[in-house]
Amino acid sequence: MDSLVKAKIKNIVGNDSYFDSDEDRLCYSYDGTPLYHQLPDAVIFPKDDDQISQIVKLANSAGFNIVPRGAGTGLSGGSIPVENSIALVMTRWNHILEVDRNNLTAWVEPGVVTGILQKEVEKFGLFYPPDPGSLNVCTIGGNVANNAGGLRGLKYGVTKNYVMGIEMVLPNGDLLKTGGKNYKDVAGYNLRDFIVGSEGTLGIITKILLKIIPKPARTITMTAYFNKLVNSAQTVSDIIAAQITPSMMEFLDNTTINCIEDYTKIGLPRNAEAMLLIEVDGKGSAVDEDAAIVQSIFRKNNASNVRITSIESEGLILKTARRSAFSALARRSPTTILEDATVPRSELSVMMEKVTEAARKFDVVIGNFGHAGDGNLHPTCLTDERDIKEIDKAHRAFEFIFNQAIKLGGTITGEHGTGLAKKQFLESVAGIPGIEMMKKIKTSIDENNVINPGKIFSISPRCEGSLPHRQEQIKDFH
Repeated sequence: MDSLVKAKIKNIVGNDSYFDSDEDRLCYSYDGTPLYHQLPDAVIFPKDDDQISQIVKLANSAGFNIVPRGAGTGLSGGSIPVENSIALVMTRWNHILEVDRNNLTAWVEPGVVTGILQKEVEKFGLFYPPDPGSLNVCTIGGNVANNAGGLRGLKYGVTKNYVMGIEMVLPNGDLLKTGGKNYKDVAGYNLRDFIVGSEGTLGIITKILLKIIPKPARTITMTAYFNKLVNSAQTVSDIIAAQITPSMMEFLDNTTINCIEDYTKIGLPRNAEAMLLIEVDGKGSAVDEDAAIVQSIFRKNNASNVRITSIESEGLILKTARRSAFSALARRSPTTILEDATVPRSELSVMMEKVTEAARKFDVVIGNFGHAGDGNLHPTCLTDERDIKEIDKAHRAFEFIFNQAIKLGGTITGEHGTGLAKKQFLESVAGIPGIEMMKKIKTSIDENNVINPGKIFSISPRCEGSLPHRQEQIKDFH
């Protein structure tokens, strides 16, 4: 990017919102995904819609790319800069604009941290259910871009179930406003759901309208350990068969349990093959009835070290192990590759075995944890990116895992997104017609491919006469 273009960018956003030193660029060259990094040419923090619109129009005319970015906690490489790009950072857009108790909605800016929003609405006895593991640092805008899930997804759904409206600057600089506070609205295409999960490839989100719900009156949290992995999987199946829908049903394997105990020293049983964290919530005696059935299923499947509490502060302690899983695993090796694969719940036990098989077959260490209730597992490889052979084994292990998930009727990602990390597997899930349709949508909205190019899929170079910078610019990091 030449100095004249940089000067124009700086003139739009101001000196206090433009950075291009090596140190500043390095800070925004990576996200939560290992193995991927690229220095942006500059980093900007736009102040309003108009500035974003001007930047987008300049990108189209001057020939550079824009990579929208929140807190950088993503795990698919979705916010990694590309060549000839600027990182457009939205973390300063961090205001909760309105909590509407009459309509049970909240208008927020995309830089609002998910955990802060949850605490704010709880002051009014309300509840924002999406609960990603990084909730204390990740932002709502990133959650919307990746359709983030989390621990409460089994009962309450994922981010898309709570997005009622979006304002977004389109790739031509226009401001799109879609959705609203109406609970029923079928006027035209559902553009809102079209945007959720698009991984920052269709525009820059500037405002989000979220649905909030009444906070559950009561919650009971339970943890249990199993000496056999198959018993934990059977417990999950039995709870679902009993027509109970816990708000959480989380799983940890032995490798993860031991890493957590090394990290937290909270007395976890190191010999257990698996741990389940289960939470039920609702009103009155129904919560006690559900908890009693879960406990009987624990006993049936030879669970041990069962702990139960209805006190919120104690429940948070029981959830410590699950919430610290990624951090604990990351301490064990120089490089931690956390993935996600989802299968139908009926295939969960088979998928658990396939993850174990992958670790053995390719001689890698994999800690496995995740959302057992909705079939979403997070196999996590503990490796060292400095060792080419070790990284190659990790890649082959994950290729095996993704292929096995697909064979079981599953998918390559349940909540992290495709980004850079898994776009080579997308055809196996979506098929060629599906990918071609996605590409047509992208190119019709983003004619010059300026917004987050190279993510999810690659756009082929255009014919002669098109701008030369529009050719595919993202490096194949594999």
